[in-house]
Amino acid sequence: MSKKILVPLAQGFEEAEFIGIVDVLRRASELNESLEVITASLNSELLVKGANGIIIKADYLLKDINDTENFDAIALAGGYEGMNNLKQSDKILNIIRELHKKNKIVAAICASPIVLNAAGVLEGEFTCYPGCEAGLNGNRVNKAVFVNKNIITSAGPATAILFGLELVKHLCSVEIYNKLYEGMLIPLIK
Repeated sequence: MSKKILVPLAQGFEEAEFIGIVDVLRRASELNESLEVITASLNSELLVKGANGIIIKADYLLKDINDTENFDAIALAGGYEGMNNLKQSDKILNIIRELHKKNKIVAAICASPIVLNAAGVLEGEFTCYPGCEAGLNGNRVNKAVFVNKNIITSAGPATAILFGLELVKHLCSVEIYNKLYEGMLIPLIK
């Protein structure tokens, strides 16, 4: 059965995180054709400018995606401005709530666990960029990636590939995770 993951693209997103997530997921989709990775711009145009001035083109405009109940996961890149734009989107908050209610994957990196908190789904332990945990419901752990039931969180730019791999493990298989883990030379960075 095909699985669909939404990776929203908000003005001011952290480029290294967005690219890390989408790159790993698209590599997995080449190995497992039942994974569909959808990028969607919160803006009224497909081109979105990141926190460091890099412009990325989304696949779709979020406003044009009507079948949000068919997603199996959402993964949010960080970046402080990007996070604030995600947090101000009722559509994003509603998608997060619906996925969480169905026990599907809700994932966020860097500052974006703040968005999960705004949606009312963050609880227990999570990780995020140090300092972004202030006022959030739960406790920050100092880990690159942390899984708490259906919520996957990650610390920041340097952990984006590991975050993407964790999503692959949950959406595809341990076999595809292992293949990408080796193929992307993760063992060299230990």
